[in-house]
Amino acid sequence: MIKAVIIDDIPQAVDLLRRDLESHCPEVEVIGDAPSVVAGSKLLRQLNPDVVFLDIELQDGTGFDILEILGDIGFKIIFTTASDEHAIRAFRFSAIDYLLKPINPEDLQEAVAKVKESQPDSKERIDLLLDTVKDRTAPRKLALHTLDKIQVADIQDIVRCESSGNYTTFFFTDNSQLLVTKTLKEFEKLLDAQGFVRVHQSHLVNINQIKEYVKTEGGYLVMKDGAHVSVSVRKKPTVIKLLDQL
Repeated sequence: MIKAVIIDDIPQAVDLLRRDLESHCPEVEVIGDAPSVVAGSKLLRQLNPDVVFLDIELQDGTGFDILEILGDIGFKIIFTTASDEHAIRAFRFSAIDYLLKPINPEDLQEAVAKVKESQPDSKERIDLLLDTVKDRTAPRKLALHTLDKIQVADIQDIVRCESSGNYTTFFFTDNSQLLVTKTLKEFEKLLDAQGFVRVHQSHLVNINQIKEYVKTEGGYLVMKDGAHVSVSVRKKPTVIKLLDQL
């Protein structure tokens, strides 16, 4: 059984999540719940669950306060939230799971399935989450899932991303590469405001890592690491406009 704790200050929300888990995720046993930062922190230290369903807004603070109080944690976190866009962006950059309220049963089952397959959330990713939540400017780091680990990367060190089917290969300024288990489309949405542009169906590039645009041979970019990246016909006007603005 997967031992779970629910931390939410709305009793009806706790009851509803309990019922949803019983109905759709019978492998999960809820071993406790709490309505506040203080009570939640004490309960987590006592029970040591496998997963915590953690609401953002609590009676005496936020779910993020609990993570800061506990420091190192030994469980998976699934945040539950209504529509905090800044927090959701932080979850995505730190690769922390979240569920939007009202919780969809299929999303709940998918989140629980991830708990079975993965390790507790690392301190590095929790620190990244907390830093991103506190800082209202653009995030500087990104958590990247590979087949066997989660690597936290500096966004400025990413030269480009290349589609590899349902995976994405990241290329870095130190000439290293990383195969990540998400599609290029997902990173396009995530990095759109970070100075990245989709220049081709298979290529997303960091505009700060572009060395030059060659107009011949169909048009392609030369990156600072020496890589040549094709530019699609449809994207040429966008690329030229971006380069003119640099």
